[in-house]
Amino acid sequence: MAKESVMQDLNPQQKEALKHTGGPLLILAGAGSGKTKVITHKYAYFVKNNKTRPESILAVTFTNKAAREMKDRIHALLGKELKQNWIGTLHSQCGRILRAEIKCLGYTPHFSIYDEDDRCNLIRHILKEFKIYEALYKGVSSRINFLKSSLVGPEDFLSSGDGFGFDEKLAKVYVRYQDELKRSNALDFDDLIMLTIKLFESRPDVLKKYQTMFPHILIDEFQDVNFAQYQFIRLLAKAHGNICAVGDDDQSIYRFKGADIRHILDFEKDFPGAKIVRLERNYRSTQNILDVSKAVIERNADRREKKLWTEKGRGEKVHFCWLNNEEEEAKHIAKIIKELFLKGAFAYRDIGILYRVNLQSRAIEDALREMALPYRIVGGISFYQQKEIKDVIAYARLVLNHGDNVSLRRVLNCPPRGIGAATLSKVENEARKKSACLYDTLKSCTRSNGIVTSTKDKIGGFVGLIEKLSSSSCHSAADLLKAVVEKTGYADLLDDEKRENINELIASAEGKNIRDFIDKVSLVTSLDDAQGATHISLMTLHNAKGLEFPVVFVTGLEEGILPYFKANGNEDEVSEERRLFYVGMTRAKDLLLLTGARRRRLYSRIQDQEPSRFLRDMPKSYCQWIEKVAEPHPFRQKNDRKKPEAKKVKPLFASGCRVKHPVWGIGVIRDSYGDGEDQKVMVNFPNIGLKRLSLKLANLTKI
Repeated sequence: MAKESVMQDLNPQQKEALKHTGGPLLILAGAGSGKTKVITHKYAYFVKNNKTRPESILAVTFTNKAAREMKDRIHALLGKELKQNWIGTLHSQCGRILRAEIKCLGYTPHFSIYDEDDRCNLIRHILKEFKIYEALYKGVSSRINFLKSSLVGPEDFLSSGDGFGFDEKLAKVYVRYQDELKRSNALDFDDLIMLTIKLFESRPDVLKKYQTMFPHILIDEFQDVNFAQYQFIRLLAKAHGNICAVGDDDQSIYRFKGADIRHILDFEKDFPGAKIVRLERNYRSTQNILDVSKAVIERNADRREKKLWTEKGRGEKVHFCWLNNEEEEAKHIAKIIKELFLKGAFAYRDIGILYRVNLQSRAIEDALREMALPYRIVGGISFYQQKEIKDVIAYARLVLNHGDNVSLRRVLNCPPRGIGAATLSKVENEARKKSACLYDTLKSCTRSNGIVTSTKDKIGGFVGLIEKLSSSSCHSAADLLKAVVEKTGYADLLDDEKRENINELIASAEGKNIRDFIDKVSLVTSLDDAQGATHISLMTLHNAKGLEFPVVFVTGLEEGILPYFKANGNEDEVSEERRLFYVGMTRAKDLLLLTGARRRRLYSRIQDQEPSRFLRDMPKSYCQWIEKVAEPHPFRQKNDRKKPEAKKVKPLFASGCRVKHPVWGIGVIRDSYGDGEDQKVMVNFPNIGLKRLSLKLANLTKI
């Protein structure tokens, strides 16, 4: 690839970012400004123009989907697939480092990686054992996540006193949780980062090895890094300072996960002499959408100024509609979608409906189903979170790591073997006494005289099965998964759809390294397959990050919804809510439609709602306001209230009436939309089929 081809199709600011190859660089990439393009081209520029070896560039992002896109684009730019590279998520790259080095920390390289579901199952088990209310498991999981992302281990938490919200019961659970992970030779997501930092800090020689290995660091979505992730990046970059961070402080929306906007605001303090490049040309949205979004986000105090512009033109005004209740809001949305589709302007896959909290989707789903409009929920249960997939993967993980207690508990009676809870409780108590894993304790039970023969036979059958699978010669992940399904008889219990899911899992594992495949599955999130091919996409605003749609609805523009009621009284939280709204608005390419309701059922009771404070910041000249309630907007100017409401034009031809066409004969009106001379109709002609016609051209007569 010639030098020109790496630089072609880049704007001047993107080229400036590429040419800076030494020292720290912060690329402030506004929404839709081509940040993925600039980071992938920068990687290619290093390889083609600077003759940098691909394996000496650490390129990290936050989701598997983004990592795949980054890798595919780089391969396309270089004209070949890179056999040796370090392109991936922060967690996966730390996992690779730990696979090679974790013996230094007292683990074996065959450790399991627990996802959020595995973590919660283990926490529930511990809460039950400690006789603590089991329903608290999600809150406990969230607190442990926060502590680990702050690099606070169990011992640090115990000695912190009142720091980090010390709680004696939480400390007890945290200590036991981490002890269980160590006993199971397992790590959770946060351990991948925390233990890598612990490794680097305890072994300077290992740190130096990786600092030398990676003279160049590229990090995408820099605004989303938490404290632990930032420390990992700083440790690697401090030897040479060759770090290129790409991000947008206006899109920092994961404060609840520990993301700290100060990392991007204080970049020059941590990396003196850093060069700043702003990407302000937007390739996604119309100027009206950009101007309205900018007017809202400018209200945040702590941010870096960016002036986004586009060559797409003004486009349609941003629509806002204020309705009586959430049912009317949902029907309004469904009606507009149907009109857009019937006009042929947009396909269903072009439309995204965004909301602040999941409970808002109920009314929207009802309205879409009523109109027979296809939709899917993004961020729900992913393929890899379905029970049958989790079960088969748990078997594979246990085969690779006999110490994996969470996987053992999952598959011990799957399919049913009749090993009861009382027996398992005895085994767990014995394992704790001996500081052994459950599997080794089960093996010893088969030789014990203290267990009845029938139970001993059942345990022996399970142990024999795992031993047989462990000793089988499997050359790929697919071979191991096939062996699991065949030898356990698990698939015999499933219906056709679930069996087909397992077949799809096996097919996707063909030719893959066993450990790499299991790690990849463990690191998958629900956002890694976000946009559907033929459906309207429904999702929370948080799940919309990184996506774009020609048409976007942002619903629930009300105080208490957006901004969320928990943010009231905390300016930092309100600023985060404002960034969340900004992210939602800037997902739109062509049409942005906002809605709110005067009354809404929230948490089992109907509440009166006030329009969101964010609406006051939107320039009315770039917006079209529609009211479908008796009361005017509380935030409207007095002069606005004097304006008469626009009269609704009655369609010339109502649905169901019969009409005659001079060529196609008699037909029936199925739908009509538009006003005045712009009215159009859908007509079903028995011998011709469905036709979309403009009334001013069609010469229809009513009969």
